[in-house]
Amino acid sequence: MKTAEMLRTTPAETGIDPGLLARTIDTLVACSQACTACADACLSEDMVAELRACIRTNLDCADVCDTAARVLSRQTSYNADVTRAVLQACVEVCRACGTECASHADHHEHCRVCAEACRSCEEVCSQLLAAIG
Repeated sequence: MKTAEMLRTTPAETGIDPGLLARTIDTLVACSQACTACADACLSEDMVAELRACIRTNLDCADVCDTAARVLSRQTSYNADVTRAVLQACVEVCRACGTECASHADHHEHCRVCAEACRSCEEVCSQLLAAIG
């Protein structure tokens, strides 16, 4: 992705490690995509009613991660409080989605892949949250 390159072009200064920020944005985008694809795959399963909570959690996670990636990409008039709130929401929704998908991972490969994406996203969002303080 061009995330790191794009972040380097902005004259705005946030004080956030640009490498960690770029990695977080890229991971958020990847998680959003994985969750969207997992929800879609769940809808294709014969036992779709049993995957209702998984689908809902996938869609919530995709939306939150997508929003967070967009918020973190904005460097002008940076607001640390908003950034912390968005990252905290990501940590929570990624934890919930990762747990839900992991509970279906033995039967559905798409849930296993999504759970891994959620765990990675939870981790990198936690790292950025700790770095912001």
